[in-house]
Amino acid sequence: MIKLKTAILLGALLLLGSEELEAAAAIPGLPAAATAATSAAQPEPLVQGGLLGAISSSIDEVQSKLDLNEDLLNAWRLRADRAANEVDQLVNRPSARSGWAVSGDFLLLTAVWAGVFGLFWILGRWLTERLCQHRVLLSRERGQALLGYVLPYSVPAVISLPLTIYASQVLPVSAGRALALCFAYATSAGVFAASLVMSLAVLFNTGHKRRAVHIIRQESPRPLFAIGFLVALSDALTSPQIAHQLGSNLTSSIAVFTGLAASIAFGLLVLRMRRPVAHVIRILPLAQRRAQPALRETLRIFSGIWYWPILLMVLVSIINLIGIGDDNQKVLRSALLTTVLLIATVFLSTTLHHLFKSHSESEVRHIGAYKERFLSLSHALLRIAMAIVFIDVLGRIWGVSLFDFAVSNSFGRAISDSLSHIGLIFLVTWMVWVVLDTAIQEALKPPTNKRSARQPSTRVKTILPLLRNAIKIILVVICAITTMANLGINVAPFLAGAGVIGLAIGFGSQQLVQDVITGLFIIIEDTLSIGDWVVLDSGHAGTVEGLTIRTLRLRDGKGFVHSVPFGQIKAVTNQSRQFAYAFFSVQFTYDTDVDQAIGLIREAGYSISDDPFLKYNLQGPLDVFGVDKMDLNGVVLTAQFRTVSGGQYAVSRAFNQRLKKLVDNSPWVHFAQTYPQQVLMPRQRGVEPLQDGAAEPEHSAVLMPDSPRPQ
Repeated sequence: MIKLKTAILLGALLLLGSEELEAAAAIPGLPAAATAATSAAQPEPLVQGGLLGAISSSIDEVQSKLDLNEDLLNAWRLRADRAANEVDQLVNRPSARSGWAVSGDFLLLTAVWAGVFGLFWILGRWLTERLCQHRVLLSRERGQALLGYVLPYSVPAVISLPLTIYASQVLPVSAGRALALCFAYATSAGVFAASLVMSLAVLFNTGHKRRAVHIIRQESPRPLFAIGFLVALSDALTSPQIAHQLGSNLTSSIAVFTGLAASIAFGLLVLRMRRPVAHVIRILPLAQRRAQPALRETLRIFSGIWYWPILLMVLVSIINLIGIGDDNQKVLRSALLTTVLLIATVFLSTTLHHLFKSHSESEVRHIGAYKERFLSLSHALLRIAMAIVFIDVLGRIWGVSLFDFAVSNSFGRAISDSLSHIGLIFLVTWMVWVVLDTAIQEALKPPTNKRSARQPSTRVKTILPLLRNAIKIILVVICAITTMANLGINVAPFLAGAGVIGLAIGFGSQQLVQDVITGLFIIIEDTLSIGDWVVLDSGHAGTVEGLTIRTLRLRDGKGFVHSVPFGQIKAVTNQSRQFAYAFFSVQFTYDTDVDQAIGLIREAGYSISDDPFLKYNLQGPLDVFGVDKMDLNGVVLTAQFRTVSGGQYAVSRAFNQRLKKLVDNSPWVHFAQTYPQQVLMPRQRGVEPLQDGAAEPEHSAVLMPDSPRPQ
């Protein structure tokens, strides 16, 4: 709806320019042939500056040809002067009766109306309470509410006015009597209008509509009374009898202002109550919604636009009250056609929305992602075309044509050419983005059948989002530059300034450029991907959680997140590529039977291969390499499993646990223990040997004899 409002305003601007330019082209006092010859002799004005220049030239041309319509102001000024004279004559008119007598007539008739209304109001309230206690109405909430409006308000308003008119016959003709009758008629009309609308509202007080009806009943009576009072007062003041007593110019002026106040108040009330009334219109019983989906959709559409025709009629009434011209019937007819066009356009737009509505994921997979995106694009283009047709038809209703303005006028041609170029730029950019974005989304989307389709690789998941953002930025920049050029903006300074700024940024941020270039090569060479466990030469290690154009985000084993610029990365150890090895190095004592130790190692490997949880981490059987080395502590045997990336840790822990249990239960196989070795140090001079019987100090080193010193 907001787009439609914008289109209407733009169309009004263009149509106004076309009408005024055509009117300005006709020079009064010259025949048509001379005018045509003059226009043919004069060259068409040269339009420069793109769309903005054409609009500016058109507005300047229109403003130069417009004259202030002073006839309306003069008419209102004359009416105000005459009304002031009538007020002066009314005050200073010689009369056989005094002013107090005239005021007494007004007060007497007002008291008669108030007394009659009050008496019947009390009677109506009493009768309503008695009827509501009857067993027929005791359980009927809507019937009780309806009686609560009809008997205390509608009936007294209808009865009190004729009785007041009858009572006025005994009084002489005076201004006080006329004013009293006006106010009695206006007050009765206001009360009757408010009670009538409230009586209609309580008929919908059922089901889910109760909340909306409660809001209407709570906030509408006073505004409705004020609107009815003002409308009736305006109507009463225009009657010949009242105009003769008070003056035609005075009564007509007051009638215009009261009518304007009533129209504005009614428009504000409609805007205020648009949601509750829409809720009352839209809500249907469940059975009816299921049985009549077309009716449900129609009411849903109408609930969103019901107040637009009313507001348009309010606008037309305001214009007619102010006095826009003599041909009010033509204005009213154009307004009615505009209302019909608006409703038809909204219905057609809603129908197109349901034809091109978004499908579910299963339907998208069935019809294809590209077809779904192009259907959405076609829907948007149809809505744009419908808005253009709406503007042109709206202009023809009011006597002008957008198409003629775009063809026969130089400013119109310039504006239409610029708009068409800008629209073509947006369309091409949009189509390119739809194709590329759909391709990227389809490449990133996981397949529905995992057996027949391959999951997207981590490299694809890493590169494609960056590529998508880069494509978006490039398309936006190109579209913005070309659009500004068609608008008439000189883009050369922008491009030159952007080049200078880019050069300055390049010199001032060499580290940033280094980070970007290094990161680009790291991503292209597939050194790491999202989800890999990597160890950097800077000491950081963790799982790759994200990649930007400048930094790498890691989460270590403790849960901490590290952001490392690509420029600081010199070497990367990726522990998550293809496969890994779970390597085992076990040391046994020299008295261990090596063959039995190898058998226990193989048995532990077989148990891991048969484990239902661990076997999925393996990519082959256990490879036993045998005796790797021998040292002072024992014999070292080695073996390894080839595992999936990241699965070596679980396999290693399980292998160590199972081998420990097997060795504990075997009497011929023992783990070796590492003993501290004694350090042989040469004896130092001046150290006395131990005496016989003296105890050797604890943890003493073995002393070697002095080595011969070189001569």
